[in-house]
Amino acid sequence: MTIVGEIDLYTAPRLQAEFARLLEDGPSRVVIDMSGVEFCDSTGMNVLLSALKRLRERGGGLEVAAPRPAVRKILQVTGLDSVFVVHDQVPAELLTEQSG
Repeated sequence: MTIVGEIDLYTAPRLQAEFARLLEDGPSRVVIDMSGVEFCDSTGMNVLLSALKRLRERGGGLEVAAPRPAVRKILQVTGLDSVFVVHDQVPAELLTEQSG
């Protein structure tokens, strides 16, 4: 899943709806490419945490890939960098799947 722009009070409901649709298909692992996210407030983090909770209930997880410095700082300050698996880049196996 790729997210771009800002995740805040105004855009979080749309992201929540996208997660609901995605999770209907039953994936156990979701990797979010956040390289295009310029800003994420607490509302956005709560959407991510909610999705993580739903995935963990299925034995899965939510991973954050390529967060920009501002988003990475929010993850570190809140301690969420120890809750989510955080990748510096989008995992190579996912890039291969997308191009193949």
